[in-house]
Amino acid sequence: MKKVNLNLRMFLLMFSLCLLATSCNNSDDNDPQTSKISVRMTDAPGDYDEVNVEVLDVKIKSTLDTGEEGWVSIGNIKPGIYNLLDLTGGVNVLLADNDVPSGNLGQIRLILGEHNTVVKDGETYPLKTPSAQQSGLKLQVNQTLTGGATYDFLLDFDVEHSVVVETGNSGGFNLHPVIRVSTNATSGIIKGIVTPFTFQSVVSVQVGDTTVSAYTDESGVFQLNGIPAGTYSVTITPAVSSELPPLVVPNVVVVNGQISNMNTLVLQQNN
Repeated sequence: MKKVNLNLRMFLLMFSLCLLATSCNNSDDNDPQTSKISVRMTDAPGDYDEVNVEVLDVKIKSTLDTGEEGWVSIGNIKPGIYNLLDLTGGVNVLLADNDVPSGNLGQIRLILGEHNTVVKDGETYPLKTPSAQQSGLKLQVNQTLTGGATYDFLLDFDVEHSVVVETGNSGGFNLHPVIRVSTNATSGIIKGIVTPFTFQSVVSVQVGDTTVSAYTDESGVFQLNGIPAGTYSVTITPAVSSELPPLVVPNVVVVNGQISNMNTLVLQQNN
């Protein structure tokens, strides 16, 4: 009987230790959930040969507060000098991707270096970015990140409105970035091909008070990013030298998180 009681006590002791170990393991699983995010960069080109920007870091902040506290680097950064004019026709470059705490994402901050240049008519000029060099480009996002979900953020440079010529006789250039931020969780994409593609065309869509536009590349490919779900009219405006009229395509449906492919659009003279 004493042996049975001893065995019972040993069993209860081992059972209690197992419960304690399980409890400890469960407490480790209660860490805050994380979400996977990536930050990419693309461009709507302007009238330059090259626009080169040096990216050093990508940081995030949980709030919309304008102060300097709370900024954290995403990590897994791909620093480098990127020619924005290579990032057209749906091409983009990955700047950073990592797991971050779930919850509210207030802002993304793009930290640029000093090696920024613009090439125009074969001449290379320094591209001054005084505000970016000091504190980085702060972009409001205000997106709630759900645990376990993946979010792809796209920073869409508008080079035509971002690069300005300095006044006076310096002939220099300043970068005052105009950037749209979108994510495939809250917007969609319109893409297609415009032919003939012996000249560039501008493809545009009106989103509220904002005109979202992109140039076709050398193959006639275009891509409009960050378009909220809805039904739109897409306008294709060919170069004046083509002597072709614009083409308006109505009833293009955009679904969040999806690509609306318009396939091949043919520009031709009116009958």
